[in-house]
Order: sequence, then C-alpha cells, then structure tokens
Amino acid sequence: MKTLKTIIIAGTIASSVLLSQIAEAATTIVVKGSDTLVILAQKWAEVYMSKNPDVKIQVTGGGSGTGFAALQNQTTHLCNASRKIKAKEIQACIAAFGKRPTEYKVALDGLSIYVNQDNPLKEITIEQLELIFTGKVKNWKELGGPDAPIVIYSRENSSGTYEFFKEHILKGKDFAASAQTMPGTAAIIQAIAKDKKGIGYGGAAYGVGVKHLNVKSDANSPAVEPTEENIVGGTYPIWRYLYVYVNPALDKGEIAKYLNWIRSDEGQAIVKEVGYYPLPKNLREN
Repeated sequence: MKTLKTIIIAGTIASSVLLSQIAEAATTIVVKGSDTLVILAQKWAEVYMSKNPDVKIQVTGGGSGTGFAALQNQTTHLCNASRKIKAKEIQACIAAFGKRPTEYKVALDGLSIYVNQDNPLKEITIEQLELIFTGKVKNWKELGGPDAPIVIYSRENSSGTYEFFKEHILKGKDFAASAQTMPGTAAIIQAIAKDKKGIGYGGAAYGVGVKHLNVKSDANSPAVEPTEENIVGGTYPIWRYLYVYVNPALDKGEIAKYLNWIRSDEGQAIVKEVGYYPLPKNLREN
C-alpha cells in the first residue's frame, strides 16, 4: 500500500478506498483547512497523541477553501473550516465520493477587530466597518481619530474568515482595492502591531500585541467586548461557529473517536485554553 506521506508529497488524488484503508489502520489522521483553527487543531492533536501514542495526526492550514478542496480530492480526512460549506462544495464532494460531508460544530469564535495599541479608538459600529473595508471611509479623523489614512489588512480569498467577514460585515460587497492581503491572521496581527494606521480582523485567539475594538451593532447599541460571556450569549455582534467536515464513509474507528474527543469536556477545555469558546453542551451531540 502507498503510504499517506507519499500521497501528500506527490500531490496525487487518493482513491476513497485507499483513504478508507488508511483511516481504518488508525495510524495517521490528516487534518487540513482553516488557518483560524490551526493553533487549536495543533493543540488538540498534541494532547490526543500524547494519550494515544499509536495515532499520528498531521495538521496544516491554508484556509477553509483549501481544506474543502482537499476533502473533495480525498487527500485529507478532516477539513477544518471557519465558515459553513457552500452548496457548490457539497456538490463537488457528492461527485467525488457520493455523499454530503458530515458537519461537526467544534467551537465558538468571536471575530475581533484589531487596531494598533496606540490607536485612540475604543469602539466601532458594524456600519463603520463596512464603510472602512469597502473604501468609503479612508481617514481615521472621520471616526474621531487622528488625521491619518486608514490602512486595511485583510485575509486572502481562500480564507473562511475572509468570506465570513465579506458576507456578514460587508453584506457581500467587495473589499477596497487598497486592502493589503495577508497570508494568515498572525500576519495581520504582526502588520498592525507595527502600523499605527492599520486595521484588520481575525479570531480572538490571535489578538496578542494589538488592541481589540468593542463593537456596536448600530450607532444606538452598546459597545460590546468579544469576551466568552458575550460571544456565547450572542450579545457580541460578530461571532461564528468553527467546524470540522468529514467524508461520512471515514467517520468511524479512530477518526470517530478523535471527533468525539474533540467535542468532549476534555477537548472543549482545550478550546478555552487556546482562546476560543467551548460549545454549549446541547450542541456537542449534533
């Protein structure tokens, strides 16, 4: 049998039979997708492998879109995603392996708005975010800040975080042409930490070294901080589920055990440790 390592390096499309055989062997679980989930997925893998030394878990990022492509091509067992799967991706999976992927909610996340720590702003509205990121508001003085141009940092379009932000904050409009595309949330953080004029967005777990703005649903709403209580309670206006998708034919054996463990009390404790927010218990069985 070809090894999984060979399949990945060669970039070939594995057959569903081969991937099933690998899954049943319970030696290697391949995880690919969302950069937002990379830190959490790596920690899950580290802890799980320490308790199950016969299991190896390989975690890589690349974006939710990259993960869905790998799921369709059957070169990953698990697809991490920071957005829901699209209809065209479902159809591609059905064409590839005959079934709709099984969706698991694995955590909650608040999407933070980052600015430099020297930025005097403390809060911002959803409408203002739309105007900034579509290029209609271009200077911080329009928001009560200094007379300086706003520098936008955004994720690449293969990112689930990019797509979530575009859909829910920009209402489907395009990002400003001046937006600087970064390869991951960590890169956005690093850029804004050095740029007093910068603004960007990403998961709360990545917010070290920058300021998180409190967010208002509209001008008359209270400004809400992205805390666990506010996100789980739904009062913080920019929140989402984080997901894992799997080919149902592979959702058995060690892969099923791993997915169950991720959603167990132990796995969800790691969610909180990393900086995201555990699923309410009533959602862990779905």
